[in-house]
Amino acid sequence: MPDTFSPQLHDTLSFGLDTLGLDRALSTPLLAYLDLLLRWNRAYNLTAIRDPGQMVVRHLLDSLAMHPYVAATGTLADLGTGPGLPGIPLAIAHPALQVTLVESNGKKARFLREAVRTLHLDNARALESRAEAVDAPGAFDAITARALATLPEILAVGGHLLAPDGRLLAMKGARPDAEIAALPPGWRLEALHRLAVPGLEAERHLAVVRRSP
Repeated sequence: MPDTFSPQLHDTLSFGLDTLGLDRALSTPLLAYLDLLLRWNRAYNLTAIRDPGQMVVRHLLDSLAMHPYVAATGTLADLGTGPGLPGIPLAIAHPALQVTLVESNGKKARFLREAVRTLHLDNARALESRAEAVDAPGAFDAITARALATLPEILAVGGHLLAPDGRLLAMKGARPDAEIAALPPGWRLEALHRLAVPGLEAERHLAVVRRSP
C-alpha cells in the first residue's frame, strides 16, 4: 500500500508536486500507481528503474513536468506508453482529460488494464495495439510520446490520429534540433519548452508540433 513508502519518498513527491504547481492530494493516487507498478515489475520487468525513490523522480515527476502544456479536457493518446508513462500520471492530474494508453506489448498492456481498473481511472483506457494500427483517424486533440522514437517517426506512426488542429507533445532529453529540422512536409514546430523536473539534473524538453497552415 502507498503508506508503506518512506517519509523521504513522500517528501520528495510532495516537494515535486509543489514545485510543479500541482495539488499535494495527487500523492495518494500517484503512490497507489507506483505501488502497483513496483509489485508488477518484480514479475514482468515493466521498467528498468526499480528503486522507488528514482521512480518518483524519473517516472512520476518527469511525466508530470509537461502538465502545464497538456489541456485539462479533450482527448489525448499516449503512444508506446509502456507501463503508462506519461499517460497515467497525466490522467491522474487531469481527471477531465480522456487518455488512451496505446501499447503493443502484451504484458505491459495487461498491467495498464489492471492499473486503470485498480486506480478507478474512469478517464483512461488501455489499447493493446501498435500506434500505426489504431484505426481512429483524427480522433485526438493531442498525442504524446516519451522516448518512443524521433519526431518524424512519431508522426509517421501516429500523425493520422490527430485532429486537424491537434498537436504532438513529444517529450525529449536534449534539444532535438536535428529531429525538428527533419520534420516532414506539412508539419511544423509550434514551440519547444525546456522542462524542469524536480530532483533531476538531466535536460528535458517538450516539442510541440502541429500541421502547417
